[in-house]
Amino acid sequence: MLQESIRTQLEAYFANLAAPIVLEASLDGSDKAREMQALLEDVSALSDKVTFSEAGIADRRPSFLIRREDSRSGVTFAAIPMGHEFTSFVLALLQVGGHPPKIAPATAEQIGRLAGDFHFDVFVSLSCQNCPEVVQALNAMSVLNPAISVTTIDGALFQEEVAARNIMTVPQIYLNGVPFGSGRMDADQILAKLDADAPRRAAERLRDLAPFDVLIVGSGPAGASAAVYAARKGLRTGLVADRFGGQVMDTAGIENFISIRETEGPRLSAQLEAHVRDYEVEIIAGQRAKELFPAASPGAMHGIALESGAILHSRTVILATGAHWRQLGVPGEETYRTKGVAYCPHCDGPFYKGKRVAVAGGGNSGVEAAIDLAGIVGHVTLLQRGSKLKADRVLQDKLRSLPNVTVLTEALTTRIEGDGSKVTGLTYRGGDGQDHSLALDGVFVQIGLLPNTDWLRGTLSLNAFGEIEIDDHGATSAPGVFAAGDATTTPYKQIVIAVGEGAKSALSAFDYLIRLPTGADLPPAA
Repeated sequence: MLQESIRTQLEAYFANLAAPIVLEASLDGSDKAREMQALLEDVSALSDKVTFSEAGIADRRPSFLIRREDSRSGVTFAAIPMGHEFTSFVLALLQVGGHPPKIAPATAEQIGRLAGDFHFDVFVSLSCQNCPEVVQALNAMSVLNPAISVTTIDGALFQEEVAARNIMTVPQIYLNGVPFGSGRMDADQILAKLDADAPRRAAERLRDLAPFDVLIVGSGPAGASAAVYAARKGLRTGLVADRFGGQVMDTAGIENFISIRETEGPRLSAQLEAHVRDYEVEIIAGQRAKELFPAASPGAMHGIALESGAILHSRTVILATGAHWRQLGVPGEETYRTKGVAYCPHCDGPFYKGKRVAVAGGGNSGVEAAIDLAGIVGHVTLLQRGSKLKADRVLQDKLRSLPNVTVLTEALTTRIEGDGSKVTGLTYRGGDGQDHSLALDGVFVQIGLLPNTDWLRGTLSLNAFGEIEIDDHGATSAPGVFAAGDATTTPYKQIVIAVGEGAKSALSAFDYLIRLPTGADLPPAA
């Protein structure tokens, strides 16, 4: 079942196993059970420290438990973890076998202190690029604390359970049978929801940090690039990182990042993080900025207040806060979010197999989403509010060649309809000024991005779109504060451009610092 190259890699990984592990399967007579058994037998044959067993007693079948030989607990997959979840499977094997998870020591200590009984069910799609982060975070947490257990469930494998819970988007997380969260979450974000005192302790730790030369807010391509360039200049560099990769984490295929012919968003995000960690950068993970206090005079300290209550100080600041998906802002959108209103066709498309869906948006994102969905769903209706599509011509030609796609122009979505539990359709206003109804099972919103700059209003100069106004050096309206990436007025929101802009902002910050008068770096503001 496994390719020879993967077998060779796994054999090398299994050299890191500190303790014997058992792959304990709970099987039935289905084809999927036989496929799962074949995978587990293949894996167990690669190391004498891995044993396959059919003695599982789980109610959910087919599934399997990864446990240490001397333990009855471990990590459970009610899935054949291939596709995006194969890495989650390999990490679980290694971590259950004694290889330490890559979690910051302070976070690991907090996880270990959690008291109670926490069983997580995580519903995923094997085509979802957002799901592995949640699965891997929870699996690592379960290894660090025996009070935590995790079952990863492939929604396509357990469709009756998905239908009974009315799950229409992934990842969907349940804690002890009760909805806990949906969408991408890392260990720090999960921990913050489990441990109400975590933000206070985080703020206490951050209070002791010495001021920085350069403090970067945001850890997407622009922020990561700025961090590498600043650290290479020998500057004391801090990076406030809510999640590494930013919007890139939600990007499936990337084929225009020069020198890398093809990659995926999560993979590129991991590479960005690894590159930053090669340098002496203070990574302030799981934190969000809420207010900027610009220095009162050139050379004085800037302040960044975090939502946790901590305030960080720095001689210069680089804002690389990126952007987020724009919402339609119509009645029903918020009501049916995750119940038929979705924003990621790659993640949630499989839940609409054979059904009728709509895509709102006629730019590249919308047309790409419609093309992607057309291969899964029964029918796609694409709605563009203007008189023509804005996507690249090659994408438009591909879209119009598909037999199960309808394109509606001059179609403004005005309401998303539902029956109280799920989407049943939408209403749009046509070019004739009349309202029209579409019967649907899902609506995918793809209408562009909004900069993450609301917290900066009244502090820096923003344009009418909320973008940070910068000059050709990345300087903002506040001396010593720079900005880069999708949050700024730089045209063309592309990964490769954000990387260049991040580098430029770091070089500009360095240039600013070396031109300050000697000793002009105290006292702190705010």
